[in-house]
Amino acid sequence: MKKLFMTLVAAVMAVSASAQVYVGGTFSVDGHKEKAKAGGVEITTKDNTTYEFLPEIGYNIDKDLALGVALGWQGATKGGAKAFEINPYARLTFVHSKYVNVFVDGGVGYKNYYSNQDGESFYIGLKPGLSVNLNKNFSFVTKVGFFGWSKTNDYNARTRTTDLGAKLDGNNIQFGVYYNF
Repeated sequence: MKKLFMTLVAAVMAVSASAQVYVGGTFSVDGHKEKAKAGGVEITTKDNTTYEFLPEIGYNIDKDLALGVALGWQGATKGGAKAFEINPYARLTFVHSKYVNVFVDGGVGYKNYYSNQDGESFYIGLKPGLSVNLNKNFSFVTKVGFFGWSKTNDYNARTRTTDLGAKLDGNNIQFGVYYNF
């Protein structure tokens, strides 16, 4: 039993010595105007800004593969929906250079809406991204778009929306900074 335990400890130490941990996160902001008309007359106008903060922690298994999780919060001005999100992912980096890495995150996610919009959404898909290596420890990261499947349940409106495809709009651009240990 003691030999098995020592072998397991040695294996974990060997894997840990060759892998690196990173922490950081992304931030996104989206501004939009909502208008409604009835009989040609504008009855409501709402300027709204949504923002999302997603801190992340990840583990580089090797130079091409990493596993991570993002936990975040979304808010909005003027009574917009607020949400909590969890997003575990596997990252495949397929282009490496001294200053730039190109990657894709494949993951699943869950978002729980509260405040004036009760509901939840689930998604599974790919998020392409770019990492600019500022130095040995710091990286500037951007993720653009989403390719996959998503389902949103709005409990107040009693609706379900299912999407399959690509989303390349202003709501799917994130910027962030990572610190690599």
